Amino acid sequence: MSNQIGEVVKGEVITDNNELKIYSRDASIFEIKPQLIVKPKDAEDIKNLVKFVGEHKSSNPGLSITARAGGSDMTGGPLNESIILDFTAHMNKILYVEERPPHAVVEPGAFYRDFEKETLKKNLLLPSYPASRELAAVGGMVANNAGGEKSLRYGKTADYVEELNVVLSDGNEYVFKSLTSTELEQKKIQNDFEGEIYRQIHQLLITNYQLLKNAKPDVSKNSAGYALWNVVTSNGIDLTKLFVGSQGTLGIITKIKFRLIKPAKYSQLLVIFLKDLDKLGDLVNELNEYEPESVESYDDNTIKLAFKILPDLIKKIGIGVLFRFIPDAWAIATKGIPKLVILAEVTPHQRKQMPSATETAFTVTGQAGESERDLKTRVQKIKQEIESKFKVRTRIASSKADIQKYWTIRRESFNLLRKHVKGRKTAPFIDDIIVKPQYLPEFLPELNQILDEYKAYMLYTIAGHPGDGNFHIIPLMNLEDEKSRQIIPELSERVYNLVIKYGGSITAEHNDGLIRTPYLEKMYGTEVYGLFEKVKDIFDPQNIFNPGKKVRGDLAYAIEHIKTD
Repeated sequence: MSNQIGEVVKGEVITDNNELKIYSRDASIFEIKPQLIVKPKDAEDIKNLVKFVGEHKSSNPGLSITARAGGSDMTGGPLNESIILDFTAHMNKILYVEERPPHAVVEPGAFYRDFEKETLKKNLLLPSYPASRELAAVGGMVANNAGGEKSLRYGKTADYVEELNVVLSDGNEYVFKSLTSTELEQKKIQNDFEGEIYRQIHQLLITNYQLLKNAKPDVSKNSAGYALWNVVTSNGIDLTKLFVGSQGTLGIITKIKFRLIKPAKYSQLLVIFLKDLDKLGDLVNELNEYEPESVESYDDNTIKLAFKILPDLIKKIGIGVLFRFIPDAWAIATKGIPKLVILAEVTPHQRKQMPSATETAFTVTGQAGESERDLKTRVQKIKQEIESKFKVRTRIASSKADIQKYWTIRRESFNLLRKHVKGRKTAPFIDDIIVKPQYLPEFLPELNQILDEYKAYMLYTIAGHPGDGNFHIIPLMNLEDEKSRQIIPELSERVYNLVIKYGGSITAEHNDGLIRTPYLEKMYGTEVYGLFEKVKDIFDPQNIFNPGKKVRGDLAYAIEHIKTD
């Protein structure tokens, strides 16, 4: 088959076993060996490959295509036994960045770290970057509807995607963007595959409008299932809301137009050290009252690891990092290691830069033009109030270098665990739960009670975005042990039942993939899950694109493919 595919694409077709092994894994607990890798040169390669797969699907039912960008996904989303499309090799261009209006057009294989360098040259930013910002590519951010440290104020990737070029299952490339009602009707009368999609999707949305409205989780971030409740706008329809977060199951994205923002000119970082988690829920709700730009966290296990592998951190942020740790080392020596460190970044009151799909103007959140001096005074007041009310130790980071130290530990927390814990492996499977912050005082004790029952099989670390009520719980486990692997579905079931009890989502930003797709029917119910299946069938009737993700997941298959080394 590789020879046949080599005749229809210009890019490389790879079957070397060493290369296949690399693409057998992402940042998840899974390992699935593909049949071959294709590194497309351009959209024409993708169109030709999709047509090839469509033509040969009946004689080779296992034939399919899975898109892959940076490979930092934690769900098994870019893993597949058939064809993997690697966008980072050639389709990685940052086509342009414009200041008025602020936006950029980029190919999906561009790494976020490179993209940000170009946007910052014009004082612009895509604020939905994840903690894996140094590893992630923008195509994966779109596929997962990524969020991160700035999502508390600015929202997720779906809020910044204005336009997508997508190759659909008929092998043709289409442009998707927000349409008015008039434009929608024009699409619906087209006598082609695109017209049929608009007709069927619009009918599905209108017929099930109230069901979908009620199904939307009452949280600020959600990547579970297809976001059908976000597609209908006040004056039309926007199918980018459906593609964002769909993990490449509806089509292959070839080009992205992002809306950008102007980042805050300056900020203050309030660092809060908690001896235990008893006050966490109330503390987070109090912090949110001050409208921070972000509220992030990492735990004691991450702190211990950071000191253990200080040489690696020095390589990342320079020799000066050694001196920046002296105050923290002294505090730990005299007052002990905190159970959790919370980072609350506060920026000047300003206009929000994340209008909804129907807004045309920004919403004022506070007094515009707050000076740096006024900001420092305000943060000092917040510090005093937090200390007084919760009896916790705090400090305000003293410099940009001091701030960078804390953010490096937070952003690198997962990679630290992946690379430096001997005898146990990171096992992200309950890694992205979210409930409304107001429920945290009740939710967290119940969650900890469940987790504590499994101490014999795992350690676990906590990091994430407490300001959103979104926590990344990463167990450290011996995946070679059969019993340890068997507790994964059991613990998942119990944790997800708790999340659903509090009206949350089983994944805020990491998406479904192999690990959570089997639980979507539990979260949404049979009727809504059935609509997800209909959407998949409308776009991809032959099941060409990334099978087993978002719908028709197989938990037994997933468990069988957990890596052991």
